[in-house]
Amino acid sequence: MSLPFNPKLKERARELRKAGLLHEALLWNQLKRKSFKGLDFDRQKIIGNYIVDFFCAEKGVVIEADGVSHQGRGDYDAQRDDYLRSLGLTVIRISAKDILQNMEGVLGFLHHHEALMIDQKPPRPSGTPPEEGN
Repeated sequence: MSLPFNPKLKERARELRKAGLLHEALLWNQLKRKSFKGLDFDRQKIIGNYIVDFFCAEKGVVIEADGVSHQGRGDYDAQRDDYLRSLGLTVIRISAKDILQNMEGVLGFLHHHEALMIDQKPPRPSGTPPEEGN
């Protein structure tokens, strides 16, 4: 998936990764190294002129962990989400409070989110011979 990229944001993305807010770090611990459903997530990914908290290229999903920095910025967030959606991405927003107080619930929500479903093999029609070796 080829996405627009503003190279001027590279240093800012690096700073955000190093700073790591607690709620972001806790969620990252659940997503990194393909530990969530075997999906590969990037942290503080540059997409266009924005830096998103977490990004899964395989599923085209952006996860935003909304803390106090998002308060009073509803119009900005909506504009940003519209842009990301225009690229064919799904944006999932999760509150920092939920991450800090109910990680199990957050992971359950993400696990069952339609955009993060793992493709499964379709069932074989009845009467189909078993796969070779069975």
